[in-house]
Amino acid sequence: MMLMRTDPFREFDRLTQQLLGTATSPNAMPMDAFRAGDTFVVELDLPGVDPESIDLDVERNVLTVKAERRSSAGEGAEVLIAERPTGSFSRQMFLGETLDTEGIDASYDVGVLRLTIPVAEQAKPRKISISGKKARQEISA
Repeated sequence: MMLMRTDPFREFDRLTQQLLGTATSPNAMPMDAFRAGDTFVVELDLPGVDPESIDLDVERNVLTVKAERRSSAGEGAEVLIAERPTGSFSRQMFLGETLDTEGIDASYDVGVLRLTIPVAEQAKPRKISISGKKARQEISA
């Protein structure tokens, strides 16, 4: 496995939120992850987040994503409805040993943070050539 979730209680929290009627968590950072060839891709939804507030760190194969979204209502404004979560958002992921954490690339476009992580060279499948006189005779026969 290339990516492991770090929060074993996430599903329990989701069920609790559904039962209590609080459908969204204020610190939610929805994520998709997939492999495309020799690249692992992680996409995180961060709508309305200033790209300058996004902080990415990798330490011992743990990737931490932090971001902040502030309310656009100015001081003294009378807020009538406030359903969009604001504040600090954080997410941690364990990256498997098969990923090249030195080669992580990040981009942010239309509210989506996209991380591309190359598969480490030593983890890529490779062909092994067979040498020796007897082996050549068996292959060509």
